[in-house]
Amino acid sequence: MIHLQELYQAQAKLDAHIQSQHSVTYEQTTEKRILALLVEVGEMINETKCFKFWSKKPANEKAIILDEYADGIHFFLSLGLQVQSKKMTYELTHLQGDLTKETIETFARILAFKTSMTISTFEYAFGHYLSLLPLLGFTTEDLVEGYFKKLGVNYTRQQTNY
Repeated sequence: MIHLQELYQAQAKLDAHIQSQHSVTYEQTTEKRILALLVEVGEMINETKCFKFWSKKPANEKAIILDEYADGIHFFLSLGLQVQSKKMTYELTHLQGDLTKETIETFARILAFKTSMTISTFEYAFGHYLSLLPLLGFTTEDLVEGYFKKLGVNYTRQQTNY
């Protein structure tokens, strides 16, 4: 089980800061944030190398994978704020497939959310992404730690015109 209230509060502050600094709204950036989310999920799975049947190189270190996973959490939380999801607690689902299959499912659910931006399609996609944690070898504590570490990086980037 993961509790997200603290993460949502932190994300709301970051989003407000970005919106203020860049004179944008959620509505103006919806598609960009959905695309960014898809890219971040792709970057995260690329670091695992789980789908690279042609390569003998091992996955990158866990810290790199967690950093990319945390990027996805940032965009999910931002989109959750936009649709006003009130779900602050998720029970991780035991996924039946391997990491490749379940990541493809994550992409499908994100695209379903893009098609119908409702609270239920958001929570369906977000819940699945959160349930990737055990397949990646992470705990909910790792997720929270990774999120707040990346939050600091994101604020620094805003201050340095990244």
